[in-house]
Amino acid sequence: MQTPDFFDQAPRLRLYDPLGEFLGAFEEGIVEISYLDCVKLAGHSCPTVAGAFLLAKRGLEALYGIEELPARSRIRVEMRESKSEGVTGVIGTVVAFICGAGDEGGFAGIGGHFSRRGLLHYGIDDIGGDLRLTRLDTGASVSLRLDTSVVAASPEMMPLMQKALRGEALPGEQKHFRELWQGRVEAMLTSPELWERIAVVSD
Repeated sequence: MQTPDFFDQAPRLRLYDPLGEFLGAFEEGIVEISYLDCVKLAGHSCPTVAGAFLLAKRGLEALYGIEELPARSRIRVEMRESKSEGVTGVIGTVVAFICGAGDEGGFAGIGGHFSRRGLLHYGIDDIGGDLRLTRLDTGASVSLRLDTSVVAASPEMMPLMQKALRGEALPGEQKHFRELWQGRVEAMLTSPELWERIAVVSD
């Protein structure tokens, strides 16, 4: 499988997964989630998927610090907009995947343990941002908002996209469009100095 080189340069998120440890999927329950994992989940790589990945990274660091491993299935994920509003569903899906949070159809648990059901919610107005993460063990929470405009799109990109969608783009133009599209994603994921401006912790 061939993917853009920058996928390997993006940060990786390290978490503790109690269910994974219990069932022997991850030794000592340690799981590492990459940007590529999120691309596979979403089915594509775009600024929204990259932004959701960075929202999770920033939020988990705010809740757990650098030393403590975030615990999957022990984090509630709340989105301000409804699931069908804009790209909210995509962001919620990616963040919930990272946090091990399910909606009403999520994993029900084993013998009263490891439940992931009821941890993902949409349409929560008073969360102070686009997204709120809450630790179930301490009740601590953090609200964040996403600003993908920090990395501007090339002015060439949209005309090329429209031309490609109409089936009028030449092979070289299609290639250039893809490079411009992924170039913006690369800038988001490989520029640590921009992460705090892209994924903003709300006051």
